[in-house]
Amino acid sequence: MGITDLLTDIWDTFSHPSPDAEAPPKPASGSDEESGDEANVNKADAKNSGDGEQGHEPSNEEEEEEEETVDPKDTLEDECKESKQCAPMKHHYDECVERVTGQIENDGKASEDCVEEFFHLAHCATQCAAPKLFAQLK
Repeated sequence: MGITDLLTDIWDTFSHPSPDAEAPPKPASGSDEESGDEANVNKADAKNSGDGEQGHEPSNEEEEEEEETVDPKDTLEDECKESKQCAPMKHHYDECVERVTGQIENDGKASEDCVEEFFHLAHCATQCAAPKLFAQLK
């Protein structure tokens, strides 16, 4: 067995199966026709469905209780990004965004990105918000 045979076997083992699917198995009953009992039940259901009470309709109380909650972490981090503590990082990030935006407008592409500045700002905001967040959760 050569190296090519080994690589071929490995490729065959981990390759994806072909997109051709097998036919789904047929139902166990062997017939798609409804029996007499099923037909009677279906007719009775059709008559009763005229009442308009099909399915579950939630009450007004349930709708009022489902208010969307706001994550306090996001709120605290937004406040911290604007705080005096994170002002230097925000300043560097804003300058970078202006540089990159100018490069894109002039050249159609940018020679840099602001990922590093963004992460510094995000780290500062997280460090600032953490004590406030845990104080709220206690």
